[in-house]
Amino acid sequence: MSTGRAAVITGIGSYVPPNVVTNDDLSERLDTSDAWIRSRTGIVERCFITPGTSTGDLAVEAGLRALKSAGAEQVGAVVLATTTPDQPCPATAPQVAARLGLGQVPAFDVAAVCSGFLYGLASAAGLIAAGVADSVLLIAADAFTTIINPEDRTTAVIFADGAGAVVLRAGSANEPGAIGPLVLGSDGELSHLIEVPAGGSRQRSSDRPVDPADRYFRMLGRETYRHAVERMTSVSTEAAERAGWRLEDVDRFAAHQANARILEAVAKRLGLPEDKQLSNIDRVGNTGAASIPLLLAEATAEGRLAAGHRVLLTAFGGGLAWGAGTVVWPELQTF
Repeated sequence: MSTGRAAVITGIGSYVPPNVVTNDDLSERLDTSDAWIRSRTGIVERCFITPGTSTGDLAVEAGLRALKSAGAEQVGAVVLATTTPDQPCPATAPQVAARLGLGQVPAFDVAAVCSGFLYGLASAAGLIAAGVADSVLLIAADAFTTIINPEDRTTAVIFADGAGAVVLRAGSANEPGAIGPLVLGSDGELSHLIEVPAGGSRQRSSDRPVDPADRYFRMLGRETYRHAVERMTSVSTEAAERAGWRLEDVDRFAAHQANARILEAVAKRLGLPEDKQLSNIDRVGNTGAASIPLLLAEATAEGRLAAGHRVLLTAFGGGLAWGAGTVVWPELQTF
């Protein structure tokens, strides 16, 4: 039964592995160059996990920082948004909750690729609104390099690893940090644009031999670009309207860090100037579901995002799945 409670951000944290990989590093093994990568993606460097590190490891680190930021030792539930779980079964979230010392709280994974954080926000807000939990730790983490073909320059130069997390508590809709209207959508008829063809039940139940290339992430770049720009623009406009905001009222625009060209095109269509756009793609690349919370945490720590800022969030990814939402940023500590 709905209690009418809002989900309010009360803590934030992020983590990227210490292994920094530059464009020059990638150029040593791929037919590419620093200039080519910068001009097409806006990325200069990114962070990769080292052998033996998993998505769960990244999630635990970001979760610890978010809990410390919130001054919380316990939460009522854990939601993990990821496309790269530690294993197909069971979900990674219960293991993360246990490693964080959170006991036997409800914990589950959300799979919405690069839109995972926004889908996770909807899930966490629903748990709070329904009275299932008074607080939720939402973590978005991806070890994308585990599903990327290291020899494919179209994806190997873009995707990276990282995690971001927020703690949400029950509160009122009119206080800073309250999650505003969330607008979500999907189009499964276009799922072939972004996919890992092998590894699931469809492939496993087939007698056909598996093409090794089908075990890796693939993306049809030109078509993905067009849909990403169109969907992120339209869903951002709708979310702002539902919140009662004009686009010119937006103080900060936090979009999934997919590609610098996509970010520029969406911001231009929305009429949002460069000084309102938050970005860190040049330093961390595309970190999948982790992208938005990682960006928010870094911007808060650096002072680019401050209490009172009206923030518009948006993402687009495989599914196809997309979303947008709003929040008036609260006063937060970062660690």
